Amino acid sequence: MNTLEKFQITRQGKTSTDEALKLFDELDTVDLKFMMGRWKGSGFHTNHPMDGLLETIGWYGKEFVSADSVHPLLFSDGNKIFKVDLNPTATNLGLNISIPKNDALKPFYSLTLKMFKTEESKARVRMMEHRGKVSATMIYDYLPINDIFRKVNENTVLGLMDFKAMQQPFFFVLDRSI
Repeated sequence: MNTLEKFQITRQGKTSTDEALKLFDELDTVDLKFMMGRWKGSGFHTNHPMDGLLETIGWYGKEFVSADSVHPLLFSDGNKIFKVDLNPTATNLGLNISIPKNDALKPFYSLTLKMFKTEESKARVRMMEHRGKVSATMIYDYLPINDIFRKVNENTVLGLMDFKAMQQPFFFVLDRSI
């Protein structure tokens, strides 16, 4: 089975962190130019505590404008896409408590997130080494988080969130938004 077939099968369900890391390591790297544009995000479940959280709170994806201007957190209220700046205190709180993953709460989450709306860039992207390969890596301005990207195909990347406060990496998928 080739890497693309493994990715497609794994994307449909759950896998272990070890298997996700193995798949991530098999994928090609991407450069900064490849990452430019708007991307739609989705989960890649590995039994991580954050699995399903971003989708539940209305995460749309990410937008790469330039190497120094990245909007790492785009959300949707069902009608409109908006940029969010989650400060370090709110992020640490949200990642260290159990947030109910219930679709009925989406309107509440959307309303709460709108309090953090911004038009300012909150990240940048650089070429960095992770797990033995140099690839495009998004660096949050005010959080100890790096998102490393590997190429699945011309319109899809597998992302690995490396967050200093978490022992297990969090995986997600970005599909190029047309």
